[in-house]
Amino acid sequence: MFFIYISFMDYKSILYLFALLFFVVLFTLLFIARQWIGKKVEQEVNRRVEKKMRIKEKAVNIRTYNDSVNHIKSSNGYKVKSIKYKCVTVLFADIQGFTKIVEHLHPDLLIDELDEFFIRFDSIVERYSIEKIKTIGDAYMAAGGLPDKSSTHAIEMVLVALEIQSYMEKLRAVKIDQHKDYWELRIGIHSGPVISGRIGRNKVSTDIWGDTVNIASRMESSGVAGKINITGVTFDMIKEFFICDYRGKMPIKYKGEIDMFFVDRIKPELSDDDQGVIPNQLFWTRLAHIRFADLEEAVTERLNKELPDSIFYHNAEHTLDVITQAEIIARSENVDEDDLLLIKTAALMHDTGYIVNYNDHEMSSIEIACEVLPRFGYDQNQIDEVVKLIEVTIPSNEPGNLNEYIIKDADLDYLGRNDFFRVSQLLFQELQAFDFDITVDEWNQKQLDFLRSHKYYTSTATRLRQRNKEKQIYRLKKMLEHSEELV
Repeated sequence: MFFIYISFMDYKSILYLFALLFFVVLFTLLFIARQWIGKKVEQEVNRRVEKKMRIKEKAVNIRTYNDSVNHIKSSNGYKVKSIKYKCVTVLFADIQGFTKIVEHLHPDLLIDELDEFFIRFDSIVERYSIEKIKTIGDAYMAAGGLPDKSSTHAIEMVLVALEIQSYMEKLRAVKIDQHKDYWELRIGIHSGPVISGRIGRNKVSTDIWGDTVNIASRMESSGVAGKINITGVTFDMIKEFFICDYRGKMPIKYKGEIDMFFVDRIKPELSDDDQGVIPNQLFWTRLAHIRFADLEEAVTERLNKELPDSIFYHNAEHTLDVITQAEIIARSENVDEDDLLLIKTAALMHDTGYIVNYNDHEMSSIEIACEVLPRFGYDQNQIDEVVKLIEVTIPSNEPGNLNEYIIKDADLDYLGRNDFFRVSQLLFQELQAFDFDITVDEWNQKQLDFLRSHKYYTSTATRLRQRNKEKQIYRLKKMLEHSEELV
């Protein structure tokens, strides 16, 4: 009896053991199968996302470059046109927990949502003149400061990041109300040098390489969902416009430790909303003053290249001199930042017409201004005001308001400076080169007559230049008297 009981108990134990092993093996196989299926689904989603986004992406338009362009071979055998940029700002955005989302969301729905995100991101970066580089699955990459050099790319990139995160926040609120899963985004930004190239045979695309790209990627991966993580380099370029929170240092291989900051918001005095996402007019004005440096560089480079060699006076040196004097007078006259920008812009553009023709150059200057200024963010109202200021530099035109007084005084500032005779000699040489038949005495008499009839319009110019101008009048009179005695 005891033997039968033991045998029965062993039989039950064996059954339990086999059942336990069966379920362990079954759950193990199910787990492996789920992991394998999830991996396959993720790969398929990435493949389909890439295919769909490639169809929707616009062809990247990069200007043709001359001597600065080097030709190298890429690893896949395609030709790469590479350009080195001293400083651009790179953004990486990535959806947190994308792998887990893939496991329980239908691939078609996943692709549609990613598609919707990236189309929205595209519209934002395009509005700020940022270059979308590429998307890889759920990752989005963009760069500012190329192909055209820019002094404002870091600020504009942070505006892009704030707007993208604001969009994701609004979407998150809707999803929560609908009791649906929501997606959160990490964003990382860094500024520095990159190599940019155009790759491909039939379909040409743009890519960038270098430590800057790697560090921007590290900023994203070490960030926090819903936050914008930037390096200290980028912070130094944007700190006058945004409130940022210091979050410590991160070790970077071969680079040492770098500072990291979270971007909180636009500074309240520069923002049009309580959240600090929308810039106000003062923000745009201050940004335009920074961007003015790019416009000044482009215009002076063009003057140096395209002006005839016989332009001895109305050249880039004179233009920069007028800009400097215009700003000195404008600040002394307490002109606001909006008007100061217009005055400096008119000073920069007022003699560009000498590239086209010598007589009536002002009209050509206006045409060039209307062509160039929109590319540097000027709206039509600003351009109209700049045109009026250029028109008032015509000698026969009388100024009618403070801005016009300032540009008029800045343009003729040299009349009351110590270097008057040196500058006057350059103008005399220029007139002779353009077949103006005039002798030295005739020129001195012409200068004397002009100085006597001329007046400064602003109190600042009068205070700074009137006394010296009277000295020039006295010296010219003496020179003419001496010349008459010699005759």
